[in-house]
Amino acid sequence: MAESAPRAPRAALNYPDFRLFQLARFASVLGSQVVSIAVGWHVYDITRRPLDLGWVGLAQFIPAFLLSLPAGHVADRLDRRRIFATCLACYSVVALSLLALSAGAATTALPVYVVLVFFGAARGFSGPASQALLPDLVPKEDFASAIAWSSSVWQIGAIAGPAAGGFLYSLGGARLAYAVSAVLFLTGSVACALIRTRPARSTSRSQSLREVFAGVEYVFRKKIVLGAISLDLFAVLLGGATALLPVYARDILHVGPSGLGALRAAPGLGAAVMAIVLAHRPLGKRAGWTLYGCVGLFGVATIVFGASTSFSLSLGALVVLGAADLVSVVVRHTVVQLETPPEMRGRVSAVNMLFIGASNELGEFESGLTAELFGVVRSVIVGGVGSCLVVFVWAWLFPELRDVDRLDAPASP
Repeated sequence: MAESAPRAPRAALNYPDFRLFQLARFASVLGSQVVSIAVGWHVYDITRRPLDLGWVGLAQFIPAFLLSLPAGHVADRLDRRRIFATCLACYSVVALSLLALSAGAATTALPVYVVLVFFGAARGFSGPASQALLPDLVPKEDFASAIAWSSSVWQIGAIAGPAAGGFLYSLGGARLAYAVSAVLFLTGSVACALIRTRPARSTSRSQSLREVFAGVEYVFRKKIVLGAISLDLFAVLLGGATALLPVYARDILHVGPSGLGALRAAPGLGAAVMAIVLAHRPLGKRAGWTLYGCVGLFGVATIVFGASTSFSLSLGALVVLGAADLVSVVVRHTVVQLETPPEMRGRVSAVNMLFIGASNELGEFESGLTAELFGVVRSVIVGGVGSCLVVFVWAWLFPELRDVDRLDAPASP
């Protein structure tokens, strides 16, 4: 059979609804990163305890965990555009609530955690809806281009957001950072509401628990999807060090809020560069092996960062970490979306977001807890070693994922 003609690198950008969706995502990511910088510095300023940074992640993870599966069912039955737009509007309300809390001289971080619970609840609904919406906005043949550009937009926000958050916090404190993020979230909500594409929905009228948990059943039945989703969970759960960046910025590298913004932006810089490379030169053969190799590189970069006392070396390690993670994201998300029927994407995306939330927010709590018990540096280094070990275990447990060749035709055992 003759190979299909190569698609233009910018093919996905030809679709107006895709561009609106990316504007909404960019505003969401930018605002979330600004909030993350402000909350991390704000909480650590109040308590000076690494464990309290872990509570920041846990406060967001618990509601997202509880709501993700019902949210996936909702995303398959209702209009995904409206769900995402509504969630972004809720983010704006959360940012304004944090703004109100920052106006006083707080002596405890408890009110911040309460507000973050609502932030996590909104994220529980926005994640499945936004992930499931993307494949509806471009034809299947342009989906790889869409993933690459979507990742680029996300990573540009991940670069600009922390830098902007650090600058805004240095300029006007938490209040200015929260106010700007509220405007960004509202902008994203409007952009999402302007999307005209009518996403595919489930035709089932069943309201049973089996329908709600159908995504879980599908993921565990489809081993290649389970491997892709769980690889991210355990690699980032063990190797995630972002929750401890305020500690590194203040106590180890001594670079202040602006330095914290640079540290948070560094992974995004590496990822953005890699995303642009992949948009113009997509992965060819042996994508599965590339995936495992990049997760291993992620672990090694985490070890280097954990042991570093040099700001420039730390930045370099985080740039490499972000580039390796981006390749992993592109491979995993492409496999998951193309291996999932359209009417199931909301529920499968909910499971995916559940795993991502566990790796990120629960990983932040794990990092804060282990740092409190064993020390910050030791916690990060051991986590990086754990990520490397995960590669070998998953390559053995999930040969289907390891043997994926080209991303335009994932394996379907």
